[in-house]
Amino acid sequence: HDALPISLSPVGAGREPALRMLGVLRSAGLRVLAPPTGLRGYCARAGQLQGLVFRQMFEPVSCTYTYLLADRATKEAVLIDPVLETAQRDATLVKDLGLNLVYAANTHCHADHITGTGALKRMLPGVKSVISKDSGAAADLHIQEGHVIKFGKFALETRSTPGHTDGCLTYVLHDHSMAFTGDALLIRGCGRTDFQQGCPRTLYNSVHRKIFSLPGHCLLYPGHDYTGQSVSTVDEEKTLNPRLTKNLEEFVKIMNGLNLPKPAQIDIAVPANLKCGIQDS
Repeated sequence: HDALPISLSPVGAGREPALRMLGVLRSAGLRVLAPPTGLRGYCARAGQLQGLVFRQMFEPVSCTYTYLLADRATKEAVLIDPVLETAQRDATLVKDLGLNLVYAANTHCHADHITGTGALKRMLPGVKSVISKDSGAAADLHIQEGHVIKFGKFALETRSTPGHTDGCLTYVLHDHSMAFTGDALLIRGCGRTDFQQGCPRTLYNSVHRKIFSLPGHCLLYPGHDYTGQSVSTVDEEKTLNPRLTKNLEEFVKIMNGLNLPKPAQIDIAVPANLKCGIQDS
């Protein structure tokens, strides 16, 4: 090959050796391809170097992402947005990695799938379910803006991002290198605002004030994706999101004109999720 992909860390001790290597490769006549920011590869590796265990998992029916984060040293772990149908997969992974799942947290009360928190509480005794106090859902721990979820030396900061629902939360890793946006912000899109207390004006302000205020290189991990993508950045969404780059009035017009079908599982999922994912028999 005459072209080599390379990701350079933008900060930290690893940058200078990488730059020297880049010079050597170019002086040898090799064409080196680098991403525009070099940030995605850096952040993925940095988590490993700092002792953060991170896994992104997918549930194909509702196209939901579930995220596992853990401290490699203490083994304390957090699971974000588990799904009932894949709860056994998640529990098995936790056990295989020798982790202690402390929290199973939801970004909001979901309408398109039943949360796996109830099942995980049975499979892994000691797990505490977490959700926003504004969601109206039952949980072991109700949180709000500013709450910090600690696991080992790591922590997730809570930002209230309503608009898709009243109880939407975005979880931000303490160093602001990554954020888990639920349905508030998707890759090149956003959550719908036509049910469950949805409001396009509220959602627009939530995203711009609470998510777009994060560093541009911050990796954004959504609650869903329907196009095969898995991660974005604040800078990408601020410049490329076809809805949220509009002004407020244009955004409201777009959202009010979507005319989306009712979620297939809403009549089952919402009542179940209000009970922490434990459906009536």
